[in-house]
Amino acid sequence: MMKIPMCGAAVLAALALPAQAHVSVTPVSAPAGGHVRLAFGVTHGCQGSATTEVILRLPHERVLNARPMPKPGWTLEIERRVLAAPYELHGRRVADSVAEIRWRGGPLPNAHYDEFVIAAKLADGAAGPVAFELLQQCERGRNEWVGAPGSESPAPVLNVEPAAASGHHGH
Repeated sequence: MMKIPMCGAAVLAALALPAQAHVSVTPVSAPAGGHVRLAFGVTHGCQGSATTEVILRLPHERVLNARPMPKPGWTLEIERRVLAAPYELHGRRVADSVAEIRWRGGPLPNAHYDEFVIAAKLADGAAGPVAFELLQQCERGRNEWVGAPGSESPAPVLNVEPAAASGHHGH
């Protein structure tokens, strides 16, 4: 009997990953103006070799106050950029935002899956799809997940919904 639940769990896990996507973002949607935890799933290495670096480029005018989750065995580097329109957060003026996060280390073997996680605030009022460029460096080779949906190397996309659609904002 143990095989049936395990098979069912495996099928459900496979269905949770977007079809043909090699890099995904979870959740797939979130409300504008809300605080959100985003997990970027890397499902394989580069042509069979292990991943040694993941670079996440944020649309820093739409994804604000990003904070990466450290990973054991990986170092973090953060690049910031000045915002065109500063905003207020918890009573202070914020004039810049994270534009790029780089995790180096691992390695993450080709046969394994892992997630690279950030917490962030989504810009107010900016509904619609938001693409994140993700560059994956491996021991041999590189994958650039920067393409349009349906392409060979699609960028992970978060669908930002109007704030009223969710009825609440996360913290």
